[in-house]
Amino acid sequence: MLRFLSRPAVKLVDRYLPDPFIFVLLLTVVAAAAAIGVERQTPLAVMRMWGDGFWNLLTFSMQMLLVLVTGFMLASSPPVKKLLQRLAALANGPGGAILLVTYVSLVASWINWGFGLVVGALFAKELARLVRVDYRLLVASAYSGFVVWHGGLAGSIPLTIATEGHFTAEQIGVIGTGSTIFAFFNLAIVVCLFVAIPLVNRAMLPDEKESVYVDPKLLDDAPAARVRVTRPAERLENSVTLAWLVGIPGVIFLLDHFVFRGGGLNLNIVNFMFLSLAIVLHRTPRSLLESLNEAIKGGAGIVIQFPFYAGIMAIMVQSGLAESMSQGLISFATETSLPFWSFISAGIVNLFVPSGGGQWAVQAPVMLPAAEALGVDIARVSMAVAWGDAWTNLLQPFWALPVLAIAGLKAKDIMGYCLIQLVITGVIISVGLTWF
Repeated sequence: MLRFLSRPAVKLVDRYLPDPFIFVLLLTVVAAAAAIGVERQTPLAVMRMWGDGFWNLLTFSMQMLLVLVTGFMLASSPPVKKLLQRLAALANGPGGAILLVTYVSLVASWINWGFGLVVGALFAKELARLVRVDYRLLVASAYSGFVVWHGGLAGSIPLTIATEGHFTAEQIGVIGTGSTIFAFFNLAIVVCLFVAIPLVNRAMLPDEKESVYVDPKLLDDAPAARVRVTRPAERLENSVTLAWLVGIPGVIFLLDHFVFRGGGLNLNIVNFMFLSLAIVLHRTPRSLLESLNEAIKGGAGIVIQFPFYAGIMAIMVQSGLAESMSQGLISFATETSLPFWSFISAGIVNLFVPSGGGQWAVQAPVMLPAAEALGVDIARVSMAVAWGDAWTNLLQPFWALPVLAIAGLKAKDIMGYCLIQLVITGVIISVGLTWF
C-alpha cells in the first residue's frame, strides 16, 4: 500500500516542487505579504526587517558549508572509504540497502544533526556503488533519519532549557535532560520512529520498472594523478609530516575536550573533528586539497539560500507574525491537547523559521504562559515544539541542501518519499506527545 501511495506523491512533488532557491523566494514573498496583510506592517517596515536581518545567519551559513566540506573530505579519505565499503557490503539487496542507510542515518542524527546529515548522504552514495537500488529512495531514506535530531543528544531546545541562565530561566527555571531528552515519552517516540521509519522506507521501494538507478561510475572519484615531485613547494604539498604536525594536535585537542573537560558535541566541534581527522587520514595536504576541490562544488545552494532564510526569519519575528500564528493555533487548546497543538504550530512556523534555537526564541513567550495557565508539563510542551521543528524538515528543503549537494540530486527527487514519512511520523509523534 505504501508503494502504491508513494507513486502519486513522487509524481506530485516532481511536477510542482520547484528548486529550493525558488522555494525560498516564494516563502519570502508569502512572509512579506502576510506581515503586511495580517500584522498591518507597512511595506517599508517589512523591507527594512528583511534587509536588516538578511545577514544574521552568516556564522551559521559558514558552519553548514563546513559541515558539507569537512564531512566530504573525511569520507573521501582512504581509510574511511574502506570502512564505508565494508559496512555497505552488509546490505543484502535493495531492501537491505534501504534499511541499512536509514538505521545509520537515524543513529548518527540522534547523536548530532550535522553528523547525521553528512554520514547518511555519504553512506547512501557508497551503497549505490555496490547495490542496484532506486537512488532517489536511497537518498530520501538517508535524509529521513534526520527527523529524530531534536529528540536526541544535540537537541537545541532541551539543551537550552537545561543550561543555567537561559533566557526563560526566571520563568521556568532549569529543566534537566532527564525530563526532556531522556524522559519516557521522548524515548518512546524515538524508539517508535527507529522502528517505523526504516520499515516505511523499505515498503516504498519501487519495482525495477519504476526505479531510477545511478551509474556507479558516476559516483566514483577520479583516480588521483601521480605527481612527480621536483620543487621544494611540491615536497611540502606531499609532506605527511607537515599534515600530521597540524592534524594530530587537532585530534589531541578533541580528546582533551571530550575526556578531560567533559565537553559535548556542537556544530563547531563536529566540524573541527571532521577537519582534523581528514587532515590525518588523507596523509598529505595535496590529497586533502584535491578532495576539497570536489567538496566545494556542492556548496552553492547553502551560500546563496541561507541569507534569504535569515531575512524571512527577521520578518516573521519582528513583525509578530510567528507569534500570531502560534497564538492562533493554541488558542483553543486544552490541558490534554496543548502538546499536540504546540507540535503542529511549531511545524508550521518551522517552514518559515528553520532554526531550532531561533524558533524557540519566537515560540517560548507564547507556549510557556499557555502551559502554565493550563497546568501542562513545561518539559513536554518544550519537546513538542522541538519535535515540530524537526518534523517539517521532511517538507522544508532548507536542511536537505547538504544531503542533496553530496548526493548530486535535486529536492524534487526525494521529497515525494519524504512526504509519506511526514504523514506517518506526524501521527507517531502526535500520539507520543499526547498519550505516552
